[in-house]
Amino acid sequence: MAFKIELDLCNACGACESECPNRAISHAGKEYKIDPNKCTQCDGVYDSPMCAQLCNVDACVPA
Repeated sequence: MAFKIELDLCNACGACESECPNRAISHAGKEYKIDPNKCTQCDGVYDSPMCAQLCNVDACVPA
């Protein structure tokens, strides 16, 4: 299952985008999103999804 970004919680800090090993996170203006076709929950790269670990407002959640 991919992760998603809860737009009402996201403060557009950008911390998640640069750490995504699959480049699944992109943004248009201050709106960040995760491409579910690219998101692997960091399986095989990190022990848990890096976006969720880095998010200071808990906006990265399972889809």
